[in-house]
Amino acid sequence: MKPLRMRALRRLPVLFVALAVVGSAAIAQPKKGGAKPPTPPPKGGDSGEIEGTKPGAKAPAAGDAGEIEMGDPDKPQPSGDLGADLAAADAKDAAVKAEPVKKTPLSWKDILVVVRKPFLKVRRTELTPMFGTTMNDNMVKHITLGGELAYYLTDVLAIGVEGHYYIDTFGEPFDLVARQARRLPTVNKYNWSAALDFHYVPVYGKFAVLDRKLVAWEVAFTAGIGAGQSEVIPRDTKFPGFTNLLIMPNVGATMRFFLSKWLTVNVGIRDYIFYDHFEPPNRAVGMNASAEDAKANADGALINNVMFQLSLSFWLPTSFEYTTFR
Repeated sequence: MKPLRMRALRRLPVLFVALAVVGSAAIAQPKKGGAKPPTPPPKGGDSGEIEGTKPGAKAPAAGDAGEIEMGDPDKPQPSGDLGADLAAADAKDAAVKAEPVKKTPLSWKDILVVVRKPFLKVRRTELTPMFGTTMNDNMVKHITLGGELAYYLTDVLAIGVEGHYYIDTFGEPFDLVARQARRLPTVNKYNWSAALDFHYVPVYGKFAVLDRKLVAWEVAFTAGIGAGQSEVIPRDTKFPGFTNLLIMPNVGATMRFFLSKWLTVNVGIRDYIFYDHFEPPNRAVGMNASAEDAKANADGALINNVMFQLSLSFWLPTSFEYTTFR
C-alpha cells in the first residue's frame, strides 16, 4: 500500500497544473449567445437617446449591423442596408435635378439702352455770330459784335478764328467821379480785336425737360492768342489822343446747348488779357501836348477785360452719320 500512496502523491502536482490550464482557457473563451457589455450613454444626454437624433428616438438594439450617423436631425437615418441607402440617395438627387427651373419673365424694363450722342462735331464747321458785354469795367462799358469760325478736327478738339468790333459807352461812375472829385478819370476805349483760338470739349451730358425731351449740353474750354487796338480818351479835348496795338491772349469757357443737328445756343465767359497804355497825368501845353510825346510818356497797366458772350452756332454740313469701324 505504501508504494501506491507514493505514486498518488507524486501525480497530484501534475493534476493541479492540468486543472489550472483548463480553468484559464475556460475563463478566456466567451460563452456563445452572450450579450456585449452595455455601452455607457453619451455625455450630456439621456441613456435612452442618441445625441444628434430627433428627441424621443430610442437607442438602437445591441447587435444591429448599421450605425447611426450623427448629423442633421431631419436627414433620414440609414436602415442598415448600405446598397438600399445609396440607391435611395441617388433617386432623391435625380428627382431634384428633374424639377423644372422657374424662369423670371423678361420685360422691357430689364433692357438698358445707352443712348448715343445726338450730336457729332467731327469734320464739321461751326459758324458763330456773337454778342458780348463788359463785366468788370464800371467806367467804360463795351458791347461787342463779332463772330467766330471754327473747324473740329475731332469731336472734342477744334481750331478757329474770331473777330470783334467794340462799341463803348460811359458808365455812371465816370460822371460821378468827375463831379465829386472835379477830375476826369483816365480811361481807354477798345476798337477791335482778333484771335486764333483752340477749343477743347472735356465735359458732355444731357438733361430732361419736364420728362419729355432730352437736351444735350457740353462745356468747351478755349485758349488763344490775338491782337487788338485801344484808344486813349483825352481828359481835355484840346489834346489829341493816341492808339495802342495790343497783344491779347485769351482764355475762357463756353456752355453749349444742342437744339437740333445744325443749331446750338452758347453761353460763355472770356478773359482778354493785355498790357495797355494810358494818357500821362501831367499833360499840358508844351509838355506831352502832342500825341507822340504823350504816347512816349504813357503809363502802363495790365488789363483783364472779362466779357460775357451769348451766341448761336450754325453747323455745316447740317447733318452727320454714325460710322462703325470694321
